[in-house]
Amino acid sequence: MDFSSWIRRRLLRNPEKTEIPDQPKQSNQTQAGDELLGVTQPLIDHIQTFTVDTFKNFRLQDDNGVTDADATPTNSSANLRQDLSEWQQRHATLVLSRVKELSQLRFMLCPRHLKERQFWRIYFMLVKSHIAKYELSAVQLAKLKKMETENDEPQHFSVYEVEMAETKQVASLSPSTP
Repeated sequence: MDFSSWIRRRLLRNPEKTEIPDQPKQSNQTQAGDELLGVTQPLIDHIQTFTVDTFKNFRLQDDNGVTDADATPTNSSANLRQDLSEWQQRHATLVLSRVKELSQLRFMLCPRHLKERQFWRIYFMLVKSHIAKYELSAVQLAKLKKMETENDEPQHFSVYEVEMAETKQVASLSPSTP
């Protein structure tokens, strides 16, 4: 056995001991990103209590006669409905990757018992109390960013206007001679 393969095996066996102390931990950054999307431990605990019957027995209000055949097509990258907001899509993708129980429920329910759209409507109604403040802060942050970009647009002056403004400034600074 050569030295390099021994080191590789050693590193793969004990990944906790091989952390470099100067680099920030990836898990802290991941947890911060999860929190922005509302994926917290209380939410995960709440989701783990869901059963197939939780979704099957949930009564949905019909939203103005829109049927599932009229619904928008699925997003092919994550197989999520495009009727979800951007924040909801990111949240759904993250929660599916973090909570295996929800992923399994979705697999069992869609499309045999529920349409994809119905599944996500029920999910977001069930977790509304846990994620409302995160979604609201994301909407507020998006509005602030939009306002910043609108305010930071460069104002277009012609060269003539800039030269005239500089000339007026110099004229007002020069001392007048009697």
